[in-house]
Amino acid sequence: MGTQDKQRLAMRVSWSTIVVNAVLALLKLAAGMLANSAAMVSDAVHTFSDVFTTFIVMVGVRMSGMAPDKEHPYGHERMECVAAVLLSVILCATGLWIGYDGVQRVVSGMSGELQAPGILALAAAVLSIGAKEWMYWFTRAAAKKVNSGAMMADAWHHRTDGLSSIGSFIGILGARLGLPILDPLACLVICAFILKAAWDIFSDAMGKMTDRSCGDTAEARIREIAETHKGVLSVDSLRTRLFGDRVFVDLEIGVDSSVSLDEAHETAQQVHDAIESEMPEVKHCMVHVNPAQRSAQD
Repeated sequence: MGTQDKQRLAMRVSWSTIVVNAVLALLKLAAGMLANSAAMVSDAVHTFSDVFTTFIVMVGVRMSGMAPDKEHPYGHERMECVAAVLLSVILCATGLWIGYDGVQRVVSGMSGELQAPGILALAAAVLSIGAKEWMYWFTRAAAKKVNSGAMMADAWHHRTDGLSSIGSFIGILGARLGLPILDPLACLVICAFILKAAWDIFSDAMGKMTDRSCGDTAEARIREIAETHKGVLSVDSLRTRLFGDRVFVDLEIGVDSSVSLDEAHETAQQVHDAIESEMPEVKHCMVHVNPAQRSAQD
């Protein structure tokens, strides 16, 4: 799948989730206000934040697909990381606001000022759980297809919204069964889910922006490709670094010192091509040749 095809798929999925989220947020807000449910109003705010953060993801995906230029010779993939960091900050602010409002309502509830929410809020919670789980799988599938960290973060944002709706459902149901304090307590559960998601998204994005390695599994695969290639006597050094969702590889291989420069170069080129073709996530592989002595038994 080419860059343009990936961007078109990402935009189509993002616009779909924006429309669904906007409608769902309005329904949840109306249900929360009409049914007197603080948990459902908080859940609606969370869903409204999904609309805004998806716009950020769309901008990040579009910018990350821009071709390298003079100022950015390695490309723009890290713009997705920037989008993910912004998403995590917005999520954190949303979670803290919901948590603060929930604490205030719990305090009010301890004074006997709470009323049980109506059944409309319970129906809205069920609708939200189903819709958000669908959006999670829909966005996750597209994120894996285009290898987008920002879209995957957005998918998990949908899932946390669904989990928070489960918290809303439990709180609303408990409040209707005679414990009104459970409705605002559900706000605190929603807050915890949002803050956890914000931290996970932030830490993942920061790892990709600070030249973290691509991990043991991917590095083992790179070594395997190089070591099984004809002409490679050893893998002397391997370093990888994440650049957004792509990988840069610096590889040193040992080649028979008796072969010509042209032959050594051809071996390095073949290893380079094999790694980049068999591992699409590798943006560029730099292969350096070291002279090595072939063993007597070879």
